[in-house]
Order: sequence, then structure tokens, then C-alpha cells
Amino acid sequence: MFEAVLLGAFVALMLIFPNEPPTAAPVAVAPEPIKAAPPPPEPAPPPAAPRRANAAPELVVVLPSADGHVGMVVVERDGERLVLNQAYATSRIAGTSGPQPVRLPEQEVRTVFANTLTALPARPVSFLLYFVRGSDVLADDSKAELGRMLEELRRRAAPDIQVVGHTDTLGRTEANDKLSLQRAQRVKADLVTQGIAAGRVQASGRGEREPLVPTADGVDEPRNRRVEISVR
Repeated sequence: MFEAVLLGAFVALMLIFPNEPPTAAPVAVAPEPIKAAPPPPEPAPPPAAPRRANAAPELVVVLPSADGHVGMVVVERDGERLVLNQAYATSRIAGTSGPQPVRLPEQEVRTVFANTLTALPARPVSFLLYFVRGSDVLADDSKAELGRMLEELRRRAAPDIQVVGHTDTLGRTEANDKLSLQRAQRVKADLVTQGIAAGRVQASGRGEREPLVPTADGVDEPRNRRVEISVR
């Protein structure tokens, strides 16, 4: 009986004090500080542009043609571009600079480039002479034009002259070929008589193949009975 009492007391003690693990004392944990993001790296400086060498002075001018037409010139240095598309528009390069736009008066251009302009060959010119039907005789209204052409040729030291004869579509093709060459040779002979060296004049005939005024076959067209003279 005494053992039963002790056993009961032991069970009672187990009920009162269960076998639990000891509770740890609370520990305060400090939060880790938030680290700031590192600053982005400084961008690398751009590479220094290569130093330009001094350039010899350069002046470019756009001159209009005799009929007023203006072309276009592009001046470039080390990737810098300047477009010149107006009469007497000018680009100037000096030292280490790129092309700089300038506009010079016409008279100043002619003064600055006087020697160059004098050395330029004369501009090409052309003339038309018309003929009596079926012959190599000049039409009356072309005789004055022949005189103007001779004056122009005398102003040129060594002209190159192309003389090309043509016909209308009257007659046979073979006959027109012959007549067109006959007209060109007649003009050449007139030029040689006036002192133009024969070797500077080339004469040829195109018959009815290149009409100035297109027509059907067998049409009397005075403007197609002609000689074209090109002078360079």
C-alpha cells in the first residue's frame, strides 16, 4: 500500500510539472542596417578629337552659267560638309577650321579669280543654218547667222567645230543622206575660205534620221533642212 501511495504521488508530480523544455529568455536582435546602393560609375570622357593640321587657304565659288543656271558644289573636310547651290556662294577653309560659308559680290569674285577666268576656254556655242529645198544653198534668213558664227569663231584661238547636215523627209533616203553631207561640206568650205583651219572642222550628214520637227514621210518642212554647227 505504501508503494501505491508513492507511485500515485509521483504521477501527480508529473502531471503538475510536465516534461517541457526550458523556455529561453528573449533576446533582442537589432535589425541589420540597409546598405545604400553604390553610386553608378562616372561615364568615361569622350576621346579627344584629333587635332587638325593647318590647311592651306582654300576658296571655292559657284559661278552661274551663261544662261543663269546654277549647279551645286559640296565642300567637305574631316566630315564637315557645306553645300553651295547659289550663284557666287563661297566656301572658305583656312587654318584648322572646316568649310565656312561666305558670299562674295560678283565683282570681287571676278577680281580675285581674274587669271583663272581668263584661262578658261570659251563656253560651247551652237548655230543653225537653213537651206533651200533640195539644195546646199543657204536660205536668205541664214546668211546673217553665218556672219555671226564667223565673228564668234574669230574670237577663239583654236576652236573645235562639228558640222552636221540634215534634210526633211522629201525624197529617197539615199538621196537625203547624200544631200545632208553635201550641205555640211558646203558650210565647212565656207569656214575654210574665211581662214578656219580645215583640220578643225569635222563635217558629217545624218539625212532625214534626226528631224528637228518630227513629220511623216514626204513632208516639206523647212526647219528640218538645216546644218547644226557646234563650236567648242
